[in-house]
Amino acid sequence: MIELLYPAKPAPIMPAPRSYMVDEKIGRDEEMLPIVEPSGLVVGQMARSYAHGGSFLLHPVVHLHIVDRYGRIYLQKRSSSKKLYPGRWDTAVGGHIEYGESIAEALMREAREELNFYDFNPVFLDSYEYRSSVELELICVFACIGNFKIDPHNVEVEQGRYFTDKEIKGGDQEMFTPNFLSEYERFKPAFDALL
Repeated sequence: MIELLYPAKPAPIMPAPRSYMVDEKIGRDEEMLPIVEPSGLVVGQMARSYAHGGSFLLHPVVHLHIVDRYGRIYLQKRSSSKKLYPGRWDTAVGGHIEYGESIAEALMREAREELNFYDFNPVFLDSYEYRSSVELELICVFACIGNFKIDPHNVEVEQGRYFTDKEIKGGDQEMFTPNFLSEYERFKPAFDALL
């Protein structure tokens, strides 16, 4: 598993903020994300809006796939208020790593925030770069196996449930996010090996 390697002093903000931005937005109201090299070396930081604004600077995120003992995978339905893929089914847990946070800290925080999910033992599967229409992410993929009862209560998640392989592959592909579908195809053998 890669680790994020932060510099001793805070990394520079990119793009260099104008003075009014420092006072009014960056560092106060907006979440700051690390800018990384594929190795995990942190080379800068940027506001979340800049990351999603087509900058295509590589920044890390975490994904957690939750699989039950029957091989079904738990998915969350994204809120209809989300900017990207509203109302589509997606990876159980997914979120940005905040500047200064470790990968493990972000994974646990996101699981708690999105699904109120605490009691699990994550297994690291891989990390890879993913380019969407608005950003470039270094996705750190984890899975956990068990018979979990999950009850999301969150404005970002409309609902959640377990899906079979047949429901995913034989269903309407437009109901899932493209990133989930590609990740599911890539990691399904690893999920099966963990059972």
